[in-house]
Amino acid sequence: LKAISALIIGAFALSSAECGKSTEDPTKDKTGPDAPIVVLEGIDTAPLTQREKKEWSSYVSEFLSPCQSVPVSLAQCVKGKRDCAACAPAAKFVMKGVKDGMSREQVEKSYKNRFDPAQIKNVPLDGSPAKGLESAPITIVEFADFQCPHCGESAPHLEKMVDARKNDVRFVFKFYVLGKFPNSENAARAAIAAGKQGKFWEMHRLIFANQQKLDQAGLDGLAKQLDLNVERLHADMQLPETQERINKDHKLGEDLKIEGTPTMYINGRHFDGRQEMDEWLNLELSMMGKQPSPATSGSSAPVA
Repeated sequence: LKAISALIIGAFALSSAECGKSTEDPTKDKTGPDAPIVVLEGIDTAPLTQREKKEWSSYVSEFLSPCQSVPVSLAQCVKGKRDCAACAPAAKFVMKGVKDGMSREQVEKSYKNRFDPAQIKNVPLDGSPAKGLESAPITIVEFADFQCPHCGESAPHLEKMVDARKNDVRFVFKFYVLGKFPNSENAARAAIAAGKQGKFWEMHRLIFANQQKLDQAGLDGLAKQLDLNVERLHADMQLPETQERINKDHKLGEDLKIEGTPTMYINGRHFDGRQEMDEWLNLELSMMGKQPSPATSGSSAPVA
């Protein structure tokens, strides 16, 4: 799947850039074969080879901490027990990249996407269809096309994940019509119209489960399954505000430079698929100093 899946802009850089190295880390220029191996409390590097330990040590000695208020390296942040809950999780994230055999460039790119405050985008919810608690610590915004096969494949897994994490996650849907499928815009209109009768998510589910039957007759059939007033559905599908909703979401997607669907933003950060969804969400919670709510096992969504 295409990487699917960033509000607060901050100064943040990675090691190879001039301003990306910690000024407090004495090992910042010692990344060669003789670079010291870093030992950080609470981070088990036993699974790494000696070479991987040196590689990981150089990264955590150079990469700045994710917290703007803590302008030191990851290693210094963890060693000094700085007030930044994201440092230890970030160091573990880097270790996984090393263990997976990622190049330095790949590790840096992945780390920046996941932890750079400047990568967080403003993704306004704007009254879009949403499910879950408004107070949930995590908000997932999905841009999807109702006829996109990848969106259809992801939909039931996302639904299961959101239901399993209902105390942790709020899920928001944005209509992103690609213009390459014949019935996707009309399906979006039908979903919006169904929402006016209190059945958006039910229609959302049926549309994704019946992607090959989304002509008007097919949509009417789905509406009847939900006991919707079909005549009212037709009228609401043609309302100017229905088209405005679709246009507004598409403009937002263009502003965010979305390249395909499904595309997701988790707390404003683009979900790039380098982690499983469950791993990403658990890391997000841990950086807030929170633990995942019970009953979240088996909720991973195969989206990338």
